[in-house]
Amino acid sequence: MASAAEQLAANMNFGSFAKAKELQQRILFALIALVVYRIGTFIPIPGIDPDAFANAFQQQSGGILGMFNTFAGGAVERMAVFALNVMPYISASIIMQLMSTSIPSLERLKKEGEVGRKQINQYTRYLTLVLAVFQSYGIAIGLQSSAGVVINPGIFFVASTVITLTGGTMFLMWLGEQVTARGVGNGISLIIFTGIIAEMPRVIGQSLALMRTGDLDPFAVFALAAVLLAAIVFIVFMERSQRRLVVQYPKRQVGNRMFMGESSFLPLKINSAGVIPPIFASSLLLLPSTVISFAGMGGNPPEWLDMLQAAIGYGQPGHMALYAVLIIFFCFFYTSIVFNPEETADNLRKYGGFLPGIRPGKKTAEYLDYVLTRLTVIGAAYITLVCLLPEILISAYSVPFYLGGTSVLIVVSVTLDTVAQIQSHLVAHQYEGLIKRSKLRGSGGGAPRK
Repeated sequence: MASAAEQLAANMNFGSFAKAKELQQRILFALIALVVYRIGTFIPIPGIDPDAFANAFQQQSGGILGMFNTFAGGAVERMAVFALNVMPYISASIIMQLMSTSIPSLERLKKEGEVGRKQINQYTRYLTLVLAVFQSYGIAIGLQSSAGVVINPGIFFVASTVITLTGGTMFLMWLGEQVTARGVGNGISLIIFTGIIAEMPRVIGQSLALMRTGDLDPFAVFALAAVLLAAIVFIVFMERSQRRLVVQYPKRQVGNRMFMGESSFLPLKINSAGVIPPIFASSLLLLPSTVISFAGMGGNPPEWLDMLQAAIGYGQPGHMALYAVLIIFFCFFYTSIVFNPEETADNLRKYGGFLPGIRPGKKTAEYLDYVLTRLTVIGAAYITLVCLLPEILISAYSVPFYLGGTSVLIVVSVTLDTVAQIQSHLVAHQYEGLIKRSKLRGSGGGAPRK
């Protein structure tokens, strides 16, 4: 027997969407915000020679800068005001979440509900500003060291670059928060999603052009396309997969009525962390690698820079291993943040629910932790495989552009999450319509008596 929510979801169509005016306004607001973001990716920072920078960027477009450029929607290639994108904000979020588990004062704030969450978000914004200043300063120095890229090198160029790039990041952070509050979906994830989608046609066209000229092995293109298509199917299957734990509720008496015991399910996703682990891992890898790449644009990089580039440079075994370790770490770390077994066990006991064969309280928490840990192992292996396999193919066949599994994972996951939120808005709208109609029928009364 389908639930009421499932029956409503099955009856949703274009007519129900046309009646949901609030949802239409939310979608329109999100689209306008994303259009504003795309416009900003075409506005270059002042003081840059576009041709010289394009030549310098082309030499490293297949490496870490190519990944960064894909996430930024081509803003790095054009050195636009949104070149840093939201990566400083993501890095700041990582740091704050790590600190909130180790610093007692932040841990107390985290437990204070909405007030504590707002305060932690404010600290995250301050840290985003610091990281954006640091990264933009490193980019400005790297651009100055590149011959012919900067028209008038000096303190004014550095200051204007730092202000422009930092301002762009802070504006995108604010824009993402507005989309989350007034639009649909997660604003920060949608910004990254939009950048990747906008770059997909150019990347596909570039690969076909290189294949026609013979500069790229056709087998490499078809193998990469087959892997990415298989990855899409695999991602959808894994993101929809879940382990359902049966929750039993005992009989209860309310007044003179006896309610029979009910059973429901506690769904545990295989990938509880979602798309956060690869985004976090990519942002941490982009922070040092971007500085290294820009510092090496001048043509005569120092010896230590060559050694560091050889160790963790894009396509190197050290880079792949570090990327895999970071993904696995963030899978377990973020899962521990979004799902607390002890809190879930306490809530079940509070409402009289229990897992059949498991004693309520501590034993239930231990069992939930046992199941979740094994699910996270599978989820971490799945995300690592999806993210690394295309990267290995790109490195093995020397593909001169970036089209990785991380991008596909972000696109598919954000699409599924946004569609789910739209469906929830439609279900809520239908519930409101049913409640209003029932109230009207209840207040209308019967036919007037003669």
